[in-house]
Amino acid sequence: MAQALLTTPSRPLPTPTATNRTAAASVAAPTRHSNFVSFRRTTISPQVTGLRITCLRIGGVEIPNKKRVEVALQYIHGIGRTRSKQILNDLGFENKLTDNLSEDEIIALRDEVNKYTIEGDLRRFNALAIKRLKDIQCYRGRRHIMGLPCRGQRTKNNTRTLKGRRVAIAAKKKAPKK
Repeated sequence: MAQALLTTPSRPLPTPTATNRTAAASVAAPTRHSNFVSFRRTTISPQVTGLRITCLRIGGVEIPNKKRVEVALQYIHGIGRTRSKQILNDLGFENKLTDNLSEDEIIALRDEVNKYTIEGDLRRFNALAIKRLKDIQCYRGRRHIMGLPCRGQRTKNNTRTLKGRRVAIAAKKKAPKK
């Protein structure tokens, strides 16, 4: 079907011809106009740049290169400021940019982070704990089921985060005065 649209019986399609490999590599995909196909030439730079790592993967999370290790570790769910400082102290690392870490330091950092419950395992653990509370129908479990706060906060005015948006009640209109 696509071939039938590109060819016309009155005029054959131009085909690119290349005499060497660089010219063949520089021919781009065809651009279709009304009755003919034209080929754009793109230039390919002869220099090949090296592999550039934009972020580091630790604990299944890509942490940024342009931040210090203490801050970058906080991108992992389950590692906050205190735990990231503790990890750096345990390893004896200084707080430098993640770009400047050597391969040995990266491997040691990965091993240290894997000692903690992080990411999917931590989320699963928390979800199972909440499910257990819901199953045994304790006070906190019922509050989770109803979507209300569990820790004693008042609900008369606030708690919009858990309750959701306000719902207007049409039946609560004021009665007309006589």
